Amino acid sequence: MDIKKILLTGNRGFIGKHLYDNFEKNGYQVNTLEMDYLIDPFWKPKLYNKVKMSDIIFHVGAISDTKLQDSGTMLFYNYEFSRVLIDYAYELNKKIVYSSSAANAGSGDGIPNNIYGWSKLLTENYGIAKGGEFVALRYFNVYGPGEEEKGDMASIAYQAYKNKKIKLFPLKPTRDFVYIEDVVNSNLQSFDAPTGVYEVGTGESNTFETLIDNMGIKYTYTSEDKIPAWYQFYTKADKNKFLPGWYPEYNIKRGTKLYKKYLNERYDK
Repeated sequence: MDIKKILLTGNRGFIGKHLYDNFEKNGYQVNTLEMDYLIDPFWKPKLYNKVKMSDIIFHVGAISDTKLQDSGTMLFYNYEFSRVLIDYAYELNKKIVYSSSAANAGSGDGIPNNIYGWSKLLTENYGIAKGGEFVALRYFNVYGPGEEEKGDMASIAYQAYKNKKIKLFPLKPTRDFVYIEDVVNSNLQSFDAPTGVYEVGTGESNTFETLIDNMGIKYTYTSEDKIPAWYQFYTKADKNKFLPGWYPEYNIKRGTKLYKKYLNERYDK
């Protein structure tokens, strides 16, 4: 695929910033679009022109607050906007690489636990059903440099480091923690990937205790009644669903070592 111009949504976010830097470093022309773009009453024709001028779309932008209960807002930004983008891309014969989430798989039963997860699953289904070139990358629990601005939605590794302590939920929930560099590499590998839904994780599920121990931070436990109903207790990527030609390079030990080094150098000078 001869690609020179990329349309990237969500370039100011955690993952989007990393992708923007990598695309520019590799010589691509990157046209960007943030979600506040939708405030413009003429956003649809402007979006159409942006899609038309691009060779491929990397759709990263979304509301990522899994605690948000406003279904109207969540579905408008994460699903309705995505549907319009997909329609334009297919009309103009453009490929979409969509940043999806393991949140749409619930706790391993395939049923999302929250509105955010549903918004991602609906977009995946719509993109596949339309029949164009559509690659969905289901990110698992991403952590690493650059996530600081996510606030409460930053990984527990960052929250623990920032506060020098953390309270964990009991019952030992587990996650597939995936380092940001592996997520970036999965996107770089997706230019020529066939249409489909792929999982981006390590294929290993670790406790929060393991992650925090690796960061060298103390933790205690909260009570069980503090666990919200929407909470996702388990995530683990299926290695058989990895993107063709891609495999994670950072296990939890290597990833947390690099992340801790980055945080120490940046904040503990």
